[in-house]
Amino acid sequence: MIIAANLKTNLTRKATHKYMQKLDSCVQKSSQEVIVFPAISSLDAYKTDITVGAQNAYPVEKGAFTGEIGLEHLAEFGIKTILIGHSERRHILGESQEFIAKKFEYFKAQGFQIVYCVGEPLAVRESSKEEMLAYLYQQYEGIDTQYENLIIAYEPVWAIGTGKIPTLEDIEDIHSELKKKSSAPLLYGGSVKVNNVKDILQVKNVDGVLVGSAALYAEHFCTMIESADELDHI
Repeated sequence: MIIAANLKTNLTRKATHKYMQKLDSCVQKSSQEVIVFPAISSLDAYKTDITVGAQNAYPVEKGAFTGEIGLEHLAEFGIKTILIGHSERRHILGESQEFIAKKFEYFKAQGFQIVYCVGEPLAVRESSKEEMLAYLYQQYEGIDTQYENLIIAYEPVWAIGTGKIPTLEDIEDIHSELKKKSSAPLLYGGSVKVNNVKDILQVKNVDGVLVGSAALYAEHFCTMIESADELDHI
């Protein structure tokens, strides 16, 4: 399983170092692939078995792009994993599919492990299944779905940080449809919590989870990793 944490705009550099130290002791006992995406200002060369990724970067080595970071900044910390297409960048920061695809191609050319996010808002969710799938499939435009270092994360936008979540049957249904688009590992994200992670991880075609606010406490995230380990022994 792939167990990933998106810390978003949370935890200072000092707090993130403490977080990673706590998490590392848990990960050393685990057989799961664990990825953590710290806030941009908290990126560092952490001495850990955890894969550290960037939540965002501009598709350039360096240059005149105020407020962004480039490949040179990631290389300083040995970072080769990036999150692309997250709903907050699509819907809050206005990244277009064209730009997202450009970013994907750039970091693909650099050999990055890419965690690529797709998802739908509530209005689309409440439409027909055909319309919902068409909306999701538009987010695959310009994306190499056969890229060997690709991980896809399905995150229903309406479930992120709301405590709402699709039924397990709904997750299985959507994941089975998305698996037809790509054989890449497929994560579920959206209100994943300590008390539901084990059930979600047992759903067919769920290859792991991308966790947001529930991963901000290392102890809670460790419990999720341990839940995945327990499933390995069932």
